[in-house]
Amino acid sequence: MNERDVLLNELAQGLRPISEGIEWFDGLGQEEQAQTLRFLVHHCTQARAVPEDGPESIRRAGLRPTHTPAVLISRGRIDEQLGKIAGLAPLDERRKAFRLLIAVLTIADARRRKRFCSGGCSHWWHRLSAA
Repeated sequence: MNERDVLLNELAQGLRPISEGIEWFDGLGQEEQAQTLRFLVHHCTQARAVPEDGPESIRRAGLRPTHTPAVLISRGRIDEQLGKIAGLAPLDERRKAFRLLIAVLTIADARRRKRFCSGGCSHWWHRLSAA
């Protein structure tokens, strides 16, 4: 587990404000931002994100339905759309993608924890909120 992993999971669990995450994300180079977005997509997939997570994720991320990441998550298979969101190139779109992917992870992981980890588990990111 590295600093990035801890920070992103703390953001997804609401242990850090998203403004802190955006400031951190903005300080990364373009390749590090791309890696971070791909990392988030992987974890959203692992958390079993579903298409129905899209509207609430858009709302939580503070995006308008017309923003590119919001449009993408609202169309087609979510695994494909998450990959497209992570591939957005302009800085402004990457920042929106970051906010949206954190929101998707928040929703999907909370559902997964409630369903699969309510009796206790060994997932390291769940221990963050228990500390």
